[in-house]
Amino acid sequence: MVTVQNGNDMDAIRKAIQAGKDEAARPTLVQIKTHIAYGSPHKQDSSDAHGSPLGAEEIKLTKKFYGAPEDKDFYVPEEVLENCRRALSAGQALEHAWQEGFDAYKTKYPEAAGQFVDAVSGFLTRGWDSQIPVFKPEDGPVATRSASGKVINAIADNLPTLMGGSADLAPSNNTYIKNASDFQKGAWEGRNIRFGVREHAMGAVLAGMYLHSGVRPYGGTFLVFADYMRPAIRLASLMKLPLIYVFTHDSVAVGEDGPTHQPVEHLASLRAIPNLTVIRPADANETAQAWKKALITLDSPTALILSRQNLPTLDVSKRDGEFMYGAYTVEKTPDPELILIATGSEVHICVEAAGRLEKDHRIQTAVVSMPSWELFEKAPAPYRERILPSDVKKRLAVEAGISMGWEKYVGDGGRIMGINRFGASAPGGKVLKEYGFSPENIVQTALEMFKN
Repeated sequence: MVTVQNGNDMDAIRKAIQAGKDEAARPTLVQIKTHIAYGSPHKQDSSDAHGSPLGAEEIKLTKKFYGAPEDKDFYVPEEVLENCRRALSAGQALEHAWQEGFDAYKTKYPEAAGQFVDAVSGFLTRGWDSQIPVFKPEDGPVATRSASGKVINAIADNLPTLMGGSADLAPSNNTYIKNASDFQKGAWEGRNIRFGVREHAMGAVLAGMYLHSGVRPYGGTFLVFADYMRPAIRLASLMKLPLIYVFTHDSVAVGEDGPTHQPVEHLASLRAIPNLTVIRPADANETAQAWKKALITLDSPTALILSRQNLPTLDVSKRDGEFMYGAYTVEKTPDPELILIATGSEVHICVEAAGRLEKDHRIQTAVVSMPSWELFEKAPAPYRERILPSDVKKRLAVEAGISMGWEKYVGDGGRIMGINRFGASAPGGKVLKEYGFSPENIVQTALEMFKN
C-alpha cells in the first residue's frame, strides 16, 4: 500500500501510481488523504457537502479560494486547457505508434491478427453455432441446466472469446468449459473463472471483462442468489452490456434445500429491471435457442433461468410460432376455447393437462410456451395476436413463482396459478404437487373457469 498524505499534491499522486505500475508481483492499493469540499470555507470536512448544494454565497467563497472568477458560471483555467491539448496530441502520437506496430504484426501473423480484430470488435466467429446440439424427445428428459452445459461447450469450441464461470457452483450450474483450463495467475490462457462465493463481485467482474473488450463473458449461480448481484445486473442493464447470467435451480423444485434456496419472487424481480431479457426455457432445445439469442444480442444483458430437474423434450412438429419472438404455441389447436400459458418446467404439466381437457372434457386447449416476456413484447403485434388471440378470453397462466405481472397476459377472463408464499423443504416433485402444479389441478382450475 502506498499512502499520499496530501490529496492535492499531484506529484505525490503521480509517484504513487508509478510505484503501482512498477510493482509486477502483486496489486497495489493507493491511499490518498483528502478533505471533503476542499476550499469551501464553511463546509469543508462536513458531511453537509455530500448531501446538499453549497449554495450561491458559498460557491462564490469557494471560487475565491481557488482564484477563479466569481462572476462566471463556467470557467476553465488556461493551464487546464493547455494540459488537455497536450494530452490530445500525445494520445494521437501513441495511437499512431500502436497502429504502425499492429500493421507490422498483421503482415507477419495475418491469422492471429484477424482473430484479435474479431475478438475486440465482438464479432461472432463464422460457424460459432454450427455444433449446437439438437435434442430429440426419444433421447429422454434432460435438465435445462445440463442442456446449457452441453450448449456452452459446443459453442466454446468455435467461439474462442466465450469465457466465464460460476460463483463456486460450476458443477451445479454446468458452466465449465471442458476443453479449457482455469484462468488464474500464470495461466492467462484459461477460460474458466472461479469467481468464489461472491455473486455481486462476479456481476461486476463480468461487466469489467466486457468493457475491456475481447471476450463474451458469462457467470452462473443459483437463481435465489440473484439478489446478491442485483446492483451489478441493474448497472449492466443500464449500460446496455450484453452479459449472460446463468441462473439454475429455478423454482421450488429445488427440493430439500428448502425455502431459503427456493426462488419464488426472483423471476418477477428480474423482469422488473428495464433492458434485461429474462428467458426461462421449457426444454433442452429452448435452452439452445436461448443461448443463441443471448449471444447475438449486443445491447442488453440476458438472464437464463434453468431447471435443476430433468424435463422432457418437446415435440417440435406440433409447434406454431418462433422461440425468438418470446412465445409460441406448443400444442396447436384450430379453434381454442382455452389457452394455457406457461414457462420452464410448467409447460410440460400444461401439455399433459391439455391432453386430458381435450380427451375427457372436449375442451379445445392450446398450450403456449412463453420463455421471455421481454422478447414477446418486442414481437410484431400481428404475431402476438396469433399466439394469444384476443377473442379467447379463457386463459390460465401457470408458473412456479409469484403471480405478479401475469395479469397482462390472462386478461379479465383468465386466472393465474402461481406461488405467492415461500417454499417448503421436501422433494421437488412433492413441493410442486402440494403447491398445485399438477395436471389434475390445472384441469380442475380450467373446468371451474368454464362454470362461470
